[in-house]
Amino acid sequence: MHNLYLIIAIGGQRALLPAACVESVVEVTEITSVPCAPPHVRGLFALRSRVLTVIDPLPALGERRASDHGDQAVIVHVDGHLYAMLVDDVDDVVVIDGAPAAPRALLSPGWASHTEGALELDGEPLLLIDVATIIAGPLDLAA
Repeated sequence: MHNLYLIIAIGGQRALLPAACVESVVEVTEITSVPCAPPHVRGLFALRSRVLTVIDPLPALGERRASDHGDQAVIVHVDGHLYAMLVDDVDDVVVIDGAPAAPRALLSPGWASHTEGALELDGEPLLLIDVATIIAGPLDLAA
């Protein structure tokens, strides 16, 4: 179903992930750091005998995490690989009909470059996260 989405929160902002790229939601207990990794790569995490790269979306969005990460991650697949994307909260799976529209508010450059638009749920606009660009990281790593 192309109109099925997972509601999450990143940096206090509620947003959507396409359910088609979501494998599961897990608790991350121990992250092993990776030397010289870009800022959005928090490290590695073992899940069911597989090693996954842990992605913190906030650096890609141009934001800083106020405290250490929570313990929830959404396991997403991009280009045949699995990643653990840290989130503040996971809310629900919902069906939203229609195509994403341009957001009604001015977004920061990070959010603008990592979203596919906005969808409305019960009168609330929710940004649709472009998972592949979040995994790729900040557009300008020198910033």
